[in-house]
Amino acid sequence: MKSNNKINVPEAKEAMDKFKMQAASEVGVNLTNGYNGHLTSREAGSVGGQMVKKMIEAYENSMQ
Repeated sequence: MKSNNKINVPEAKEAMDKFKMQAASEVGVNLTNGYNGHLTSREAGSVGGQMVKKMIEAYENSMQ
């Protein structure tokens, strides 16, 4: 199954992959490069949620 997720700035792909791996590590999810179909919805959601949390935190810090 092909992913429909597209990065708006192709040059940011490597940084986003690193960010995703860091978020997964922070929430204790064993994420691998490539396909991660073994993850439960809960695990995948916790990674995405952690990424959003970190992005909001960074934005709030930039406002100060």
